Amino acid sequence: MSNICKEQICYETYKETADWLLSKISYRPKVAIICGSGLGMLADALTNPKIFKYADVPNFPQSTVKGHAGQLVFGELNGKTCVCMQGRFHMFEGYPLTKVTFPVRVFRLMGVEVMIVTNAAGSVADGYNTGDIMIIKDHINMPGLIGLHPLIGPNDERFGTRFPSMSDAYDKSLGKLAMEIGKELKCSNYIKEGVYCMVGGPNFETIAEARLLHILGVDAVDAARPAESSQQLLAF
Repeated sequence: MSNICKEQICYETYKETADWLLSKISYRPKVAIICGSGLGMLADALTNPKIFKYADVPNFPQSTVKGHAGQLVFGELNGKTCVCMQGRFHMFEGYPLTKVTFPVRVFRLMGVEVMIVTNAAGSVADGYNTGDIMIIKDHINMPGLIGLHPLIGPNDERFGTRFPSMSDAYDKSLGKLAMEIGKELKCSNYIKEGVYCMVGGPNFETIAEARLLHILGVDAVDAARPAESSQQLLAF
């Protein structure tokens, strides 16, 4: 059996985890928020919180990055049922990408319709400043371009088509709404819209790599802050 096949997770495993979580709460969450480094406090805004440590959830990976609490927080936010991930999983921790993305499919089976992903990232764009907020309009998946992709292997149509289109990966209406809210809060001066890039990590990018990403049209990069760059931003 190939390594790819060994890394596959069957539908029943996702469903087992989803059913276990649903048995512990009295509703189906409609919004999922994946909290990035230093942003776990987003979950503190939920009312009537119910918390589950990753270690207690069947089949769930464990977060090993410092500052990631490693727990799911269910609750309500402005009348919407939500689930927050305080801590995520990374390829550089040694997890296959099927494990890194495991919670996403679990949330889908639980009834989640909207997903918001946040993280602290480094900027390679001109005109960005430390603390800027970037709304992702498109991305470049570097590992995916060389075959490191969570969708490699047998496709389960219950989760989607074999060849998904990525031309509309990000909801334009939600991006527009975020910009409008930024104007209402009088913080639109440091809200940007740009292209995000996933790299492998965990090392910081070299100066040459940061220059390459800039040439490719990347505005923000994950995994680490680019070498020789003091710019940081929040991407979601």
